[in-house]
Amino acid sequence: MDEVKLYNEVALARSVRGTNLKAGDVAVLVDIVPHHRGGEAGGVLEVFNAVGESIAVVTVPISSVTRLRADQVPTVRTLAAAD
Repeated sequence: MDEVKLYNEVALARSVRGTNLKAGDVAVLVDIVPHHRGGEAGGVLEVFNAVGESIAVVTVPISSVTRLRADQVPTVRTLAAAD
């Protein structure tokens, strides 16, 4: 896992089952929560649409997020159900 920091933008490394969020979507990491039984920590993400409106808050395993890199370019997609 790339080191991610609170309140920074991150990218989803994989789609989030049961949501319309897909790998590559950008979110803000708003909290890191420990697993209650010592397992993998969770990352609480807030997701925004292209005009800056909050559209979702989800918790995913921290390994499901990666830091953004200078060689990446954000894209825009229509919000649709994930496969």
